[in-house]
Amino acid sequence: MASNFSRGGPSYGGAAPYRSQEGLSTRQVGGSDEIQLRIDPMHGDLDDEISGLRKQVRQLRNVAQDIETEAKFQNDLLNQLQMTLIKAQAGVKNNIRRLNKSIVQYGSSNVVHVIAFALVMFFIIYMWSKMSRR
Repeated sequence: MASNFSRGGPSYGGAAPYRSQEGLSTRQVGGSDEIQLRIDPMHGDLDDEISGLRKQVRQLRNVAQDIETEAKFQNDLLNQLQMTLIKAQAGVKNNIRRLNKSIVQYGSSNVVHVIAFALVMFFIIYMWSKMSRR
């Protein structure tokens, strides 16, 4: 089995072919920047490597699916929390509106009572100070 890889780097014009321990070898093709890769079929552990890679890809796919499931769950949870927060804000806003309305309705009479009490106390203190000077 042979495949060509295009190299974007410098030319390997007079370079000797490289042979790895796994049975892969490279050689220059026609003085261009292409390198031909040949796999030596004498080493049967490539099937084991491919099987191992398939197993790792399967594991990565399972992890990605678990991450996707968890992300969807977290997204749903965030949406529920956001709705709860919106409802709580609406409730607080309504309660503030009611409180302001009750302050406007009953607050004015309370102010009148406080002012009347202050005037009565001022009058009592004034009269008491006049009587005590005699």
